Amino acid sequence: MASSEIFNDLSRRGLIAGAAAMTGGAALAQNAPAPRAKGPLVWMNMDQKELDDAYDQAVYAPNRATVLKRCVRNSELARERLGAPRRFAYGPTAIEGLDVFPTRTPHAPIMLFVHGGAWRAGLASQYHYPAEMFVTAGAHYVAIDFANVGDVGGSLLVMADQIRRAVAWTYKNAASFGGDPERLYISGHSSGGHWAGVLLTTDWQKDYGVPANCIKGGVCGSGMFDLKPVRLSARSNYVKFTDEMEEKLSSQRHLDKLVAPVAVVYGTDETPEFQRQSRDFAAAVKAAGKPVTLSVMEGYNHFEVMEQLDNPYSLFGRAALEIMKLRPA
Repeated sequence: MASSEIFNDLSRRGLIAGAAAMTGGAALAQNAPAPRAKGPLVWMNMDQKELDDAYDQAVYAPNRATVLKRCVRNSELARERLGAPRRFAYGPTAIEGLDVFPTRTPHAPIMLFVHGGAWRAGLASQYHYPAEMFVTAGAHYVAIDFANVGDVGGSLLVMADQIRRAVAWTYKNAASFGGDPERLYISGHSSGGHWAGVLLTTDWQKDYGVPANCIKGGVCGSGMFDLKPVRLSARSNYVKFTDEMEEKLSSQRHLDKLVAPVAVVYGTDETPEFQRQSRDFAAAVKAAGKPVTLSVMEGYNHFEVMEQLDNPYSLFGRAALEIMKLRPA
């Protein structure tokens, strides 16, 4: 069919549909779902369902499964091109390991990535897809494995200790894979973006015996930086929140410990709370007089933002390379 015929066919369909809508509007209205009565406010202007939805990515990202499958496949392709990563243990349990994709550049900078998954899903192997971008740009790419919250009795504090020990191990053992411990950077997305904020506001000298400035910069993608509203949401069904957990793991409350530049990234098609959390965190860092950039990815939902970490020309990939002072290969 020629393009003019296609256009005319679509125009005829549009006219028919328009006529049907005008004559059958009453019937269509009867089939529409009834408006939902708003319940008592739980957080800001949200009732419980709205808040639960605002921390449930599936509600705002109908293509979630498709994007996650692409990331798994692209991780397989990255391993085919780069070879299998080197595996190092940073702790005593089986899950406490690091997947390292080394670059050929000697004494190279290191990008540590913390995956998301609502704190309850995901493995490092599913997040190998960004490795090629970092390796070809002259950096080691390290994906961290750690327990999911359901495996540790609902405690985010146990997870926090694992991820922090992974960072401390990498700093102390960077030379074992040709890395420069004085150029260690972190990135994370979603609940991994939350962990990136936690890592940036950790008292490293006191708690882990490494320099306070062991992390030289971080990229927080689509994260959560104050756990109060998260605690009020349906995520409390599987995270056993406590006052201590909320306080210690809300990075926005500990900006006095922040000593490295921060890049914050989120998409305009994410849930309203994930957008607000990123904006508020970036504003708080700026108000504290600390270096921060905010990149807003127009037309990207939560998982589409995540997928773009392997693209050096996306705002996410660019933020990661720029904070490391690297350029695309």
